[in-house]
Amino acid sequence: MIQSMTGFAARSLPLMPANLTLELRSVNQRYLEIAFRLPDELRVLEPALRELIQKRIARGKVECRMGLAAPAVTRSSNGLNADLLESLRRWQAQVRQALPEAAALSVGEVLGWPGMQEEANLAAPELHARILAEAALAADELAASREREGGKLTAFLLDRVASAEAMLRELGPRLPLLLRQHEERLAAKLMEALGEEHPERLAQELALFLQKIDVAEELARLEAHLQEVRRVLDKGGAAGKRLDFLMQELHREANTLGSKSVGLETTRAAMELKVLIEQMREQVQNIE
Repeated sequence: MIQSMTGFAARSLPLMPANLTLELRSVNQRYLEIAFRLPDELRVLEPALRELIQKRIARGKVECRMGLAAPAVTRSSNGLNADLLESLRRWQAQVRQALPEAAALSVGEVLGWPGMQEEANLAAPELHARILAEAALAADELAASREREGGKLTAFLLDRVASAEAMLRELGPRLPLLLRQHEERLAAKLMEALGEEHPERLAQELALFLQKIDVAEELARLEAHLQEVRRVLDKGGAAGKRLDFLMQELHREANTLGSKSVGLETTRAAMELKVLIEQMREQVQNIE
């Protein structure tokens, strides 16, 4: 399926001693760019996170953000570090033996001592595995979000393609009549300017001008490009760059059609085509 480059996913994972929040968001970009905002404790996971995102996303600017928030329960429920507590007792006794006037440690100072309250180690391999598994689920959700948005973009583009094709089908059969009317007006003006004594010159000038305003090739190329847009959308995959190229070609042919206009009807058709093409081009910028 066609994927948009715009998407969002969020997950949360209860860990001890903190809860993990994970957000993935993506916007359009010419290539794949991944940015990370991770707590220092989780920086080691960046290569693995980059790899799992690259497996699911081909193009776009992706931001991976993780945060650690303290749980509602108190950390003291995890217990105290008995070995460290015993060490503090011995160290305090030694210090006070040497310095009797030294104040004893308070309960708050003991509890606040680094490492005193036992906590789960965020660097543990099993916790890393849980975090990466949760990140993989978030990446899947991001890809699904981009697919849903891609479906909407596909429907939008197909609607505009259908409108452009209908316009070309309506204009095509009318062109011979429009050209013939223009030829008659032009022949009258040339006859007035050159006179009847130069029939060969008159025919030559008329043929050259009619050749310049012939838009059969432009109409054929417009139809071919629109058919290719349909084919690319039906095929799916990373089609953004191909569609962007087709939008440029469609715009060029519509411009040529307008420059060769032989009347108000073709001028109006060229302008309406350019509006449709510009609407498609803006949305194509968001396709992977």
